[in-house]
Amino acid sequence: MRYLAEYRDPVLARRLLAELAATATRPWAIMEVCGGQTHTLVRQGIDELLPAGMRMIHGPGCPVCVTPLAMVDRAVDIAARPGVVLTSYGDMLRVPGTHGDLLGVRARGGDVRVVYTPLDAVRVAERHPDRQVVFFAVGFETTAPANAMAVLRAAAAGIDNFSVLVSHVLVPPAITAILDSPDNQVQAFLAAGHVCTVMGWTEYEPIAAAYRVPIVVTGFEPLDLLEGILMATRQLERGRAEVENQYVRSVRRTGNTEAQRAVRRVFRVTDRDWRGIGSIPGSGLTLTDEYAAFDAQRRFAPAGLTTRENPDCIAGEILLGTVLPTQCAAYGTRCTPRTPLGAPMVSSEGTCAAFHNAGRRPEPAPARAGE
Repeated sequence: MRYLAEYRDPVLARRLLAELAATATRPWAIMEVCGGQTHTLVRQGIDELLPAGMRMIHGPGCPVCVTPLAMVDRAVDIAARPGVVLTSYGDMLRVPGTHGDLLGVRARGGDVRVVYTPLDAVRVAERHPDRQVVFFAVGFETTAPANAMAVLRAAAAGIDNFSVLVSHVLVPPAITAILDSPDNQVQAFLAAGHVCTVMGWTEYEPIAAAYRVPIVVTGFEPLDLLEGILMATRQLERGRAEVENQYVRSVRRTGNTEAQRAVRRVFRVTDRDWRGIGSIPGSGLTLTDEYAAFDAQRRFAPAGLTTRENPDCIAGEILLGTVLPTQCAAYGTRCTPRTPLGAPMVSSEGTCAAFHNAGRRPEPAPARAGE
């Protein structure tokens, strides 16, 4: 608990809550765009301790959850092919595709492995030159540098049996898409500290200015989040709209420039589909032409795949924060961490899993327009 206990001090938490109650004079809606932050908010009950009328909207901050169904189906198709070793992080193995998940492929004899870093996948390729090793690369800007380094390492070593199935997404375009929505209710954002550790916060400054919305770069511990909410509330109360940094122990304005250079060398920006949300322009990364030889989609060219979302899963509404998990008809009954209908109940950063693990009970769904 060293270096963590001070960020979980209940006395300081009560002081921050008292200051927040004294600061907020009206209802405010603040969105966190990070699954780790969502889990802390829900697990600690912070979202239920806020002043009356103030609410947290849980945004699309889980990278596993926003990975599009078509990409999951491609991974399942590739993993089932003979001579292929498909590697990824543990959460991805249980994400439902149209016709099953990666764990099902492994149960049927496919070589599907959990790795802790993409460099582990490169080492698997080195040890098994007779196999095609694929790393399923998902995540926000946080994981992009490590995935870029894996491609660079494979290229430098001449490892031609390694490739990546890229499904990277970017936070700023998602924030812009939320703000552009006619149904938007978000008045301020908590930005993910780990993303900003890599990228800094310069990308958020034009968003804050153009949309007149406060954005606070925030950490992941209870006191981080309470202070971030307080900082955002102060801005809202004073009519300010700036980018502020609560996570000063980790984040600089310009971020990690070396990591950014590696990402720019290997990846370029592209449009990207988000599961349950749809396409967001300029919201993803794909390999540059220089490293296209490492693109698993080109190498395996899956053909004839048809995708179909589970009609009982409302992942899109959950990810946009328009509906709470407890308002889903399947929550806690047909959809649980053991029997998930969608990615938000699978991932360790998923909103549905956060609510279920915290023991939140189902509640009536809000009436929809026309009902």
